[in-house]
Amino acid sequence: MSLSRRHALWATLAASIVGASGAATAQARIKVAAIYTVPVEQQWVSRIDKALKAAVARGEIEYVFSENVTNADYERVMRGYAEAGNTLIVGEAFAVEAAARKVAKDYPKVSFLLGSSGKPQAPNFGVFDNYIQEPAYLSGMVAGGMTKSNKIGMVGGYPIPEVNRLMNAFMAGAKETNPKVEFMVSFINSWFDPPKAKEAAFAMIDKGADVMYAERFGVSDAAKEKGKLAIGNVINTQDKYPDTVVASALWNMEPTIDLAIKSVKAGKFEAKEYGEYSMMKHKGSELSALGTFAKKVPADVVAKMEAKQKAILAGSFTVTVDDSQPKPTAK
Repeated sequence: MSLSRRHALWATLAASIVGASGAATAQARIKVAAIYTVPVEQQWVSRIDKALKAAVARGEIEYVFSENVTNADYERVMRGYAEAGNTLIVGEAFAVEAAARKVAKDYPKVSFLLGSSGKPQAPNFGVFDNYIQEPAYLSGMVAGGMTKSNKIGMVGGYPIPEVNRLMNAFMAGAKETNPKVEFMVSFINSWFDPPKAKEAAFAMIDKGADVMYAERFGVSDAAKEKGKLAIGNVINTQDKYPDTVVASALWNMEPTIDLAIKSVKAGKFEAKEYGEYSMMKHKGSELSALGTFAKKVPADVVAKMEAKQKAILAGSFTVTVDDSQPKPTAK
């Protein structure tokens, strides 16, 4: 056999091996689509996007998404992704429950994992939410120790269970370290309207609030402009507001997403409640490091907060889940 023919045979064999390897890799990756009703940088959906992109980086999935999808268009987009061969569809069904569940029934071989206030729907509709009331409680303890006026302002999106439980946990935590604290509460009736949230925060600061609970984007901007403090929610923005954001209750979506991907790959996806994977024991949530405020938060407050954190992780303290609309107490 000539040298050139031998090289040609080796080249053909190598190409077939590489091709087979590439095909195997492609087969190992599952196709995932996400549907977001707000911009992908909005804090809640940004955590889902972050977890999915981490799975892309590991070579586990192919990932596409649509953002700013209107409620009226949500069903059409879901069907389009299902028809395109995506085996896992992630998103938020809060305002489109009926339509989303109808699509899931029509595509029983597709797995759906959606943020929802409702129950799972067999066989393929799993639900989740950011059950981060534990770090919200801890952040409230910090806030209670930082306010000097004993007035805390709170600006939320909508008074729905998913928001209410975090606000109530925060308020309970603040009361633990400062029984004298009073609260102002406002909802802007939007998931993404930073200017409106900012104006609501300004109004509270004008009434004496010196610590703001920033459930929405825009609140920390108001606190910064007025020289007040803020507590973050879902994401850590202290790098952008180093003299304003004291701490944040962080949501880590990776445990939920990773479990869903593993289950889909194994053909064992369950229509169940995945909310528990957002809790601290699963590393689905945490209180951010105090960072620039490490030496500014009173030592006794830090000690109480850290003791409570250990109790939560040990299971000896349970943060109450209160989904009722929080009531203002400031006069």
